[in-house]
Amino acid sequence: MGEHNAVLRHWRRVRQRAIWSWDGFAHVWRTEGSLNQWIVANALSALLAFVLPLTAGERGMILAGGIFVLAMECLNTAVERVVDDISTAQRDRARQAKDAGSAAVAVTAVGVGVAWLCVIGGMLARG
Repeated sequence: MGEHNAVLRHWRRVRQRAIWSWDGFAHVWRTEGSLNQWIVANALSALLAFVLPLTAGERGMILAGGIFVLAMECLNTAVERVVDDISTAQRDRARQAKDAGSAAVAVTAVGVGVAWLCVIGGMLARG
């Protein structure tokens, strides 16, 4: 009986974490237009990844990269919210923190672009 209760408690914790995660994603969706743009970009990238004759590894790399961009956008929003919660006054470190969060999104997106270049180069090499 004790083991059953432990499993139920664990399941409730997992479920609650999923709810919190979804609430966070929904917040970013509602408040950050850039997430919407990245979702559209990911949809187009995924469509291309499934239409082109890619290997499973290439396709997985492209799809995972797109998901990483979305995750970075969520983290960037978290940084912005914390910085603004501390103070909305113009401060160098606040700007730097926000810029660094934005850079994380951009660097991840560049990584996906590099992955696409490698995949397309591999396709061309295969003939």
